Amino acid sequence: MVDTKRAAVILAAGQGTRMKSPLPKVLHKIGGRTMLDRAIDAAYEVGCERVIVVVGNHSPEVRAVATRRVGADNIVTQDPPMGTGHAVTMTRDALATFDGKVIVTYADSPLMAAKVLEPVFALDADLAVLGFVAEDPAAYGRLVLDGDKLDAIVEMRECTPEQLKIKACNSGVIACDRERLFSLLSEVKNDNSKGEYYLTDIVGLARAHGLQPRVTFALENEVLGANSQAELAVIETVWQDGVRKGFMDNGVHMPAPQTVFFSHDTRIAPGVTIEPNVVFGEGVTVATGAVIRAFSHLEGATVGEGALIGPYARLRPGADIGREAHIGNFVEVKNVTIGDGAKANHLSYLGDGSVGAGSNIGAGTIFCNYDGYFKYKTTIGEAAFIGSNTSLVAPVTIGDGAMTGSGSVITEDVAPGDLAFERAQQIEKAGWATAFRERKAAEKAATKK
Repeated sequence: MVDTKRAAVILAAGQGTRMKSPLPKVLHKIGGRTMLDRAIDAAYEVGCERVIVVVGNHSPEVRAVATRRVGADNIVTQDPPMGTGHAVTMTRDALATFDGKVIVTYADSPLMAAKVLEPVFALDADLAVLGFVAEDPAAYGRLVLDGDKLDAIVEMRECTPEQLKIKACNSGVIACDRERLFSLLSEVKNDNSKGEYYLTDIVGLARAHGLQPRVTFALENEVLGANSQAELAVIETVWQDGVRKGFMDNGVHMPAPQTVFFSHDTRIAPGVTIEPNVVFGEGVTVATGAVIRAFSHLEGATVGEGALIGPYARLRPGADIGREAHIGNFVEVKNVTIGDGAKANHLSYLGDGSVGAGSNIGAGTIFCNYDGYFKYKTTIGEAAFIGSNTSLVAPVTIGDGAMTGSGSVITEDVAPGDLAFERAQQIEKAGWATAFRERKAAEKAATKK
């Protein structure tokens, strides 16, 4: 229960040079969702009614994403960058009329979900700080504790040899009343080795004013930041491991979970089996009893109860697979509804259309859906039988119970119950193959003399 108004300031102005990528750092993705989006999601989910994103002029792409999510009035520019304290100070005007608690978070820490931020808001303190115990404190700022109270946050560059031994570290997340936050920030100086205004300095300032900062602790894996491609990969692994465990705890069977990759919005029902080396892109829902066999790739697809997908199947956006339907090896489905019990077991492309319940799609079938300018729809009725190596040139309709002969190119509608085939008459030339081989063998032998 949120007992006071909440706002978030998300710092996203860093240049991310260590990523060595043309894509801005905070627009790199974890589980198919940008780190910036994840930070904004967490702020809204924890009950923030105002979300302010601090961006830099160097990244119009970041500004565009942030504006789409929180609105132009909630974008603040830090230029030039002068430290975290300066970045938060830049939000003073944007939050001038806000009355409540403000939390400062980071767009490059994508695992700070609402459950991680809630204890910071809930902490009964004049100033709340989120800490963690680091296995290797390395370059993290240290938390200097006085019992259960926070005495100071010391940046690694400013630590004494004794302070460097401290394993209680600062995540960077701070929350307090808006008026108090900006009052403390107004006293921050930049007399440090980097010449920057550190947000962490407000802890010592708060103590000097007789206020009592306190710390709540998260797990180290929950506050990881991504400053390089290697760190991003570590965070992806942590996130994927958590999602895998969640699905297995809910009854999803995965014999090799470490080889299965999920997206942020993947929905898998209990009772589903997922074999090794399966990748889920965005927008996939799988119903109970379905089996996703090895080396399949799904995105933007819905899989019905008891359906069998793969191995080596590809479901693209708009694939809607019915109950007990089969989509087999090297079959690609895009923007097609597959009816209950229908089967396409081998080597086919089904794009733009529908397949009725109980129909069978033979190996090598192609929905010829594109003429280079427009897409067209192929409609197959119920209980139809499409012979192997059939090309269906859309727009075309195959009626209920109709059949097509193997090797046909079907360009016109086929009425229900009819058979359609289109192929040249077979011609047989007696003895031709034998004579051909004898002639060629003689020619080859002559070249060796």
